[in-house]
Amino acid sequence: MTPHNEAKKHEIAKTVLMPGDPLRAKYIAEHYLKDCKLFNVVRNMFGYTGNYQGKAISVMGSGMGMPSIGIYSYELFRFYDVDRIIRVGSAGAYSELLNIFDLFLAESAWSESTYAAVQSGCKEAILYPHAALNQIIEATAQRLSVPLHKGRVHSSDVFYHEENVNGYQTFRDQYDCDCVEMESFALFHNANILNKQAACILTISDSFVNSEAASAKERQTAFDDMIRLALEAAITCD
Repeated sequence: MTPHNEAKKHEIAKTVLMPGDPLRAKYIAEHYLKDCKLFNVVRNMFGYTGNYQGKAISVMGSGMGMPSIGIYSYELFRFYDVDRIIRVGSAGAYSELLNIFDLFLAESAWSESTYAAVQSGCKEAILYPHAALNQIIEATAQRLSVPLHKGRVHSSDVFYHEENVNGYQTFRDQYDCDCVEMESFALFHNANILNKQAACILTISDSFVNSEAASAKERQTAFDDMIRLALEAAITCD
């Protein structure tokens, strides 16, 4: 056990799906997994293990932002022997080529965050997911005939920017970012330093380009496509 996770080691599967919202973890467990067992309620960061197509899969919330996912993913990798984490989250589009409800696979994450530098001395501003895991997700999307965009995410420490600082155009044009979220950079860093696997699938839920945004009900339906893709990819992993 850790200060943030009351599970016993054997109660968590080798593959974990990680949405930001613990209630979305609950939704995934109740709607997609069979024989679910709740393994964590500390701080209401729900975690479950169940079976999908006969394979043990866990799902656990990460909370919002890099400090939060940094804690939970590190503990899963380091203390619970989890092999891979697939983040399933939402993102805001920086590009007119991305529409609401599109699925996006992160090929890299750029961040202005000091998370990696403070955690291990890593000074890289661009970090990468596990190549083989991304390939599995891409192949699964093709098999399911699910359109999948790919590119770089901006992992931001800040949700609300004041008007006197750079806007999304700078992040898009200077750092080649296609969309923004708040967790992948820390997840990729933890996986890299611990020799684990991580990937990030996102649903575009709003756009900086045209101010479109999905309703809560619409997000649930769209997120189902992402969840199915992540689960189908997860069961093909060794």
